[in-house]
Amino acid sequence: MAGLFSANAWNKIWVYRETFLLGLKNTAISAAFGLLLALVIGVLLGLFATSGKRPLAVVARIYVEFIQNTPLLLQMCFLYYALAFSGHSLGILVTGILSLGIYHGAYVAEVVRAGIEAVPKGQFEAAYSQGFGYPGRMFCIILPQSIKMILPPMVNQVVNIFKNTSCLYIVGGADLISITYSFVTGESTGGAYAPAYLVSGLLFFLVCCPLSSLASMWEISLKKREGRSGGMDKRTERVA
Repeated sequence: MAGLFSANAWNKIWVYRETFLLGLKNTAISAAFGLLLALVIGVLLGLFATSGKRPLAVVARIYVEFIQNTPLLLQMCFLYYALAFSGHSLGILVTGILSLGIYHGAYVAEVVRAGIEAVPKGQFEAAYSQGFGYPGRMFCIILPQSIKMILPPMVNQVVNIFKNTSCLYIVGGADLISITYSFVTGESTGGAYAPAYLVSGLLFFLVCCPLSSLASMWEISLKKREGRSGGMDKRTERVA
């Protein structure tokens, strides 16, 4: 604990503050591109799962179960070293983005599936009776209605993917955790362990806490709105 109150250690943090900001920037880039890939995979698999076609639903289920039941760290190591030993290394940052996207794509797929299944069946039938094909039903009728269900848990996925960038450390990434470790073990910056990791944790907190709060408020607001809507429906039924 002595290092936590060391003026010399905190001075090092201040002098090399750009190092931590660079790590935060790299973490944000990895999370952003990983999220984009996760959205592509998740929406596609979510549509597979609700397509009504058994082969597509099976593909989606196998992917989700396998990815969710194996650690991200293991997947990242496998992808990084498998590509490296095959002579097709894509670099640490790209490997990290692919790993994050593939892993969180499974969770986004479940969010999308649940959002689609929350839309009343009557909406599917109404869209079908109007002559909409499957793509038209989904993109014009169903998905727009499911957005309000999808967004709160999707914000939580943004928080999770941001935190999981720390796994890049195991393959020598340039994320915030990796740069913090390099800082505390550096020849000229070493020794400031407690302040460095505290600053790193605070940077994660400053990004993740507002997003988590947003997701919680969004979810509470949605439940209140549904409660009011349910109450109006019951009053209408009594009048009828």
